[in-house]
Order: sequence, then structure tokens, then C-alpha cells
Amino acid sequence: MEGNATLKTAAVIVAAGRGERAGQSVEGPKQYRRIGNQAVLMRTLATFLQCEALSKIVIVIHPDDKALYQAACPIADPRILVVTGGPTRQESTQLGLLALAEDKPDYVMIHDGVRPFVTLDLLGRIISHLQPTSGVLPALAVSDTLKQADTGGMVQKTVPRAGLYAAQTPQAFPYAPIFEAHSKALKAGLTDFTDDAAIAEWHGLAVTIIEGSADNTKLTWAKDIEMANQRLNNAQSFFPDVRTGNGYDVHAFEEGDFVTLCGVEIPFDKKLSGHSDADVGFHALTDALLATRGAGDIGTHFPPSDPQWKGAASHIFLEFAVKLVREAGGRITNTDVTLICEEPKIGPHRPAMTASLAKILNISADRISVKATTNEKLGFLGRGEGIAAIVTATVVYPGEVPASEEIV
Repeated sequence: MEGNATLKTAAVIVAAGRGERAGQSVEGPKQYRRIGNQAVLMRTLATFLQCEALSKIVIVIHPDDKALYQAACPIADPRILVVTGGPTRQESTQLGLLALAEDKPDYVMIHDGVRPFVTLDLLGRIISHLQPTSGVLPALAVSDTLKQADTGGMVQKTVPRAGLYAAQTPQAFPYAPIFEAHSKALKAGLTDFTDDAAIAEWHGLAVTIIEGSADNTKLTWAKDIEMANQRLNNAQSFFPDVRTGNGYDVHAFEEGDFVTLCGVEIPFDKKLSGHSDADVGFHALTDALLATRGAGDIGTHFPPSDPQWKGAASHIFLEFAVKLVREAGGRITNTDVTLICEEPKIGPHRPAMTASLAKILNISADRISVKATTNEKLGFLGRGEGIAAIVTATVVYPGEVPASEEIV
């Protein structure tokens, strides 16, 4: 990225299509179908989130897909801006570019959401070639022999392949010229451009070709999705990366009128003492999830000496840990929460606690266990002086594969 280090670069990921050529699926349009246990769009987005050079990532979705997007991409990153698109890719791209107009970047990448095998290396090479007067197009030289046929399918001639390239995305441009090009094309009623580089050419903006990646394929047909899923599942099956984390927390009682456990307020004649809301269930679970990343404990990220966390709701800490897991491609598969106390009674509140955890972890209730036990009148817990929690969490991360089989 030499020469562009101080310039601001954004990305627009276009994912508003219906994907009719891929056929129908209960998972929705192809950008939401799962490959390797992850939605296509989430896999695409994850690579862009790793690119520190990007100041903003605009994701353009269909107006009907808000719930699908939230389920597929449960990421809370301040760089992400989700907007709704138009009836065509060209119009959706223009709306994505428009979303950047208030805080204009110097450059913008435009990428198809259904190219999930884009790599961080390719993004870096594109950024390193950006210039104020030209765009960058990753492409591969055509290797197949090309034939031109008539409407009846009869070959008319062989087309020389010298100098021909198959275009890929992301295609990158100086922001102002490509936004102007898109706006003018739409005003002129021109909607038949096949990609953004074609609009740039029409507008008179130069485009430089750099070498693309053979793995950076676009998922168009149902067979493409099936093969991508099979490829990832086969690769990850070599070394499944299943990690288990444990967490423990304890808080003493003090004067109050309710306790908060696993996000649920329970009426009681005391409350738990702590710098935050002292939710031992959420605290222990936060530590368990952080353990699967080797990321320290809750105090590492939210030190009790910091006054900003005084009285804070503990769901903030848990959501932070979930975010770290998701950003690493982790999938939370199970959590087991044991609350240890003489009182209050936990049983009546178990369904609400399970629902609270399911919402934050984005997993089904059958993957969550909330149970309680007493300390048989022994020790400080047995004397009713506080509540403790022991939590186990299991997370499956993308598996490692041999170098010869590495999936990018």
C-alpha cells in the first residue's frame, strides 16, 4: 500500500441480488447460503474486515433481506454500514457509493458479495496499485479457446484470445470519478453495463489490469455453491478446531431489591455487589468465550479500576466476547451455565435466561444449558453470602489444513 498509506479507502459489497440462476433455497438468496458452515456473505465480509486499510465497509442488501443479513452476519463493527439497494446491480452499486458521499473516501473498492474466496493479499495488491487518475481491475488472462457462434449455435469463427482477460472483483477506483460515472450512467438511462470497469471506461476513467486470483470465483449456479461447500467442508475436516473455554465468577450480596443473572432481573431482598451489574452468569460466560481465543479475561478488557464500567450492563462484556469469536470465524455450538446459590430460586427464571443467552450468542435454545445448585449450606455460598457461576463454552473455529490443501 505504498503511496496510499495516508489516503482513505472504503469498500462497497453488493449483495442485493435475488440469485435466480442458483435456484431456490430455504436459506434464501445465494449470498445467505452456507458454505463451510458460514453464510457466503459472511465469509466475504470477514476478509474485508481483516483489511485494516479500509475505513468504511458499505454492504448493500435487498430491502426484504434485513433479517437474513442480521442472522448471517452478526458482526458489530463500527466500519460497517448496511444500506438497501435497487432493482439492478448497477443501481445498488450507485446507492452504495451514495452512502459514502457524506464522508467521502479517496478510493473505493466495489465487490460482489458472492465472491467469498477473495483474499487479504488480493485486497492489498489492489490498494497498492491505486492512483488518483485510474482504476484497478483484477483479472485473469483467458486460457480457453474462444468461439463466436450465431443464434443457432453454429460456430462462426475462433476469437483470438491474446489480450483478453476475465474480470474479477473487487474493482477499485478513485471515489469521486466512479461515483460521478455511476450517477451519469443512471441519469442517461444506461443500465446494461456488465461491471464497474465498463462504466469507468464509458466515463473516460482509465483502468489498469493486475493479476487476479484463480480462487476468487463468483458463485452463480447451485452447483457452484455445492462445490464451494464441499471444498470447504472437506478441507476443514482434516483438523477440526474445536475449543472449550471455562469461566468462573463470584459476587457477594449487599443491600438491594433484585439480582441480575444471565441478563434477567430477579426480585430479591438483596443485590450482588460489583463494579458493573455483577451478573455472575454473563461474567463467567464472557471469560469462557475469551478463553477460546486465548484473549485473557474480562478484567483484561474491562478493568474494574476504569470508572466507565461502573454500573455497566454485563451484556456489553458478553457481546464483546461474542464479537471476538465471530471475527475469528468461530461458531458457538454450546454453553453450559451452572449458578451456585442458596437463593433466590433459579428454576422459574430459567426460560428467560435461556432466551437472553440465545439472543446474544445467536444459537438455538437446545444448545444452552442453565441450571442451578446449592452449596449444601457449606462455605460462604452455603451461608447465603453471595452467588457463583461456573460456565463452559464450546466454539468451533475454521479448521487448519495442510499447506497443499490450503483454502484461501
